[in-house]
Amino acid sequence: MSRSRVAKRAGIAGAVVGVAAAGLATAFAVERALVRRSVNKPGDPYVDEPFGDQPFDEESTVTAADGTDLHVEIVRPAKGRSGGKPTIVFVHGFALDMGTFYFQRQALAKRGEHRLVFYDQPGHGRSGKLQSGTYDIAALGRSLAAVLDATVPEGHIILVGHSMGGMTIMAFAEQYPEWFGNRVTGVVLMSTSAGLFDKATLGLSNVVARVSAPFFPLWDRAAKLGGGTIDRARVASSDLAWLLTRRYGFGETRPSPTLVTFVESMNSKTSVETLTKYLNTLYRHSRRPALSALRGVPVLVVVGTRDYLTPVVHSEEIIEQLPEAELLKIENSGHVVMLEKSDEVNAALIPFLEKIS
Repeated sequence: MSRSRVAKRAGIAGAVVGVAAAGLATAFAVERALVRRSVNKPGDPYVDEPFGDQPFDEESTVTAADGTDLHVEIVRPAKGRSGGKPTIVFVHGFALDMGTFYFQRQALAKRGEHRLVFYDQPGHGRSGKLQSGTYDIAALGRSLAAVLDATVPEGHIILVGHSMGGMTIMAFAEQYPEWFGNRVTGVVLMSTSAGLFDKATLGLSNVVARVSAPFFPLWDRAAKLGGGTIDRARVASSDLAWLLTRRYGFGETRPSPTLVTFVESMNSKTSVETLTKYLNTLYRHSRRPALSALRGVPVLVVVGTRDYLTPVVHSEEIIEQLPEAELLKIENSGHVVMLEKSDEVNAALIPFLEKIS
């Protein structure tokens, strides 16, 4: 396709996105002016929480088979407490980083019973951009394999994935089914999907969602033509980005402003190139058959009842494929359930880990 034609189609996509953005901006006009007053508001339970980097015992760079450098942090169990327990490996989601599991890391490190492995996915956090091939879920499965080979060469493993991280685990299962039941002895899937993204409405009307869907593949071309411009626009419209993060990441009507800011900061650090290239593969993600590798392995599925990005129906479909899995629906929580409702998630996660360790 010629550059002029690509530009024209990307321009059409941009116009559609622009119209949608204008509508959202109008709807949020009053609220946007109050954003800065909301942040650090008295009574916010997390206003003094030191979000960001957390202590670790080991830090390393794992190079995936395609040459991508992956940032890894490891928390060791307390001396004399490991007792041969499985290593828990955390896989974060789209436009986020390992900070996604802030409260789970905090709780499990305090208990000191397991070795914990965290890493940033390609193009996210402190990991490098994908060095070869395409930005697809299959490549993420291979990146996970590289992390496991480097950090857990022996012993049992429990995989915990959120959103795209859960899809990464599914891709890994599709490529390496022999690991499950042998090395991988437990899986936790949070706010994820086996392949209904083409039916997701993102909380919009069905008409708007259906009209927007065909433009997912065009966003990649738009980013190539003007990624830097889009990045600058994101900075200029940071208040709107904050409001959109609150709308689509959280279920509570008035979530902690500090927590929203933490999530939005992870979003804003993810480049437009990474965002657009992953959006295309997320839209096409379909790995229901891969779930068969998880049969016979203990699985916990967690989802918020007000998750607009991967609604409850996505988790229910996973349970249909894995009828022996446990399903936990957390009321009034959105997509970042492990942050928004950390106490409830940890109250289910820790007993699950104890049961299968």
